[in-house]
Amino acid sequence: MKHGKKYSDSAKLIERQKLYDTPEALDLCTKTGKAKFDETIEVHVRLGVDSRHADQQVRGAVVLPNGTGKKVRVAVFAKGDKVQDALNAGADFVGAEDLMERIQKEGFMDFDVVIASPDMMGVVGRLGKILGPRGLMPNPKAGTVTPDVGKAVIDAKAGKIEYRLDKTNIIHCPIGKVSFGTEKLQQNFDTLLSAIVKAKPAAAKGQYVKSCVVATTMGPGIKINPGRFQ
Repeated sequence: MKHGKKYSDSAKLIERQKLYDTPEALDLCTKTGKAKFDETIEVHVRLGVDSRHADQQVRGAVVLPNGTGKKVRVAVFAKGDKVQDALNAGADFVGAEDLMERIQKEGFMDFDVVIASPDMMGVVGRLGKILGPRGLMPNPKAGTVTPDVGKAVIDAKAGKIEYRLDKTNIIHCPIGKVSFGTEKLQQNFDTLLSAIVKAKPAAAKGQYVKSCVVATTMGPGIKINPGRFQ
């Protein structure tokens, strides 16, 4: 695969086989973000678990102390007093059956997070085939199914992210933008990795964090020494 000049220039800054300490890796990340836009920095963590087994699932949510740098659009399924709670907290869209039909019939998808009060899951469940594949289905473990929809909206706007294993036992998460600088990125990184380590399943055996790579949206991956997370 042929890469562009900016990617090639960034790759020259990195020793491909070296396992970096986190501060050095994140500092390199900010230097490899050479696109014309403020690139997102992502973390990719491969775990020593098997996502095919229910007792080895790793999933949860965490609020990054410095947010993600992205404006988050929140849709809330709620009725009664909870509608005003969601609106007061800054929700972009609030509804019930009307919102469901808008998504089903009009293909409305102008949101990044979906939150629902527990009594609305019967309605939201009908959107499983639409929201599920996009990773938008509300889930109690992620805090997106909750009676306190106001707090959930505030957390989502503040930079709450969900982490979960994919089919290859890897977690992919954003931790901010290149413009954040190393210190803020380090705080976000430490918060995310601490949550992932705490979520280690009892059934997981051997080395838990197999590998950890950070990269900008358009840049090369930088390997972090996984030994510090054991």
